[in-house]
Amino acid sequence: MSGSTKAMGVLTLTALVVVTAYTVALGSSGWLWFGWVVLGLITLGMAATRQS
Repeated sequence: MSGSTKAMGVLTLTALVVVTAYTVALGSSGWLWFGWVVLGLITLGMAATRQS
């Protein structure tokens, strides 16, 4: 796995923690979860292209 893919993975996990904390503190935001899902899909796509 390349450095940029690892960085995206860390960013995705950090974003998950932030979105979860926001949801617990202030209530759910559909746009935040949508953004996190998109970020996760981009990360998975990067990981898949690096491995093939």
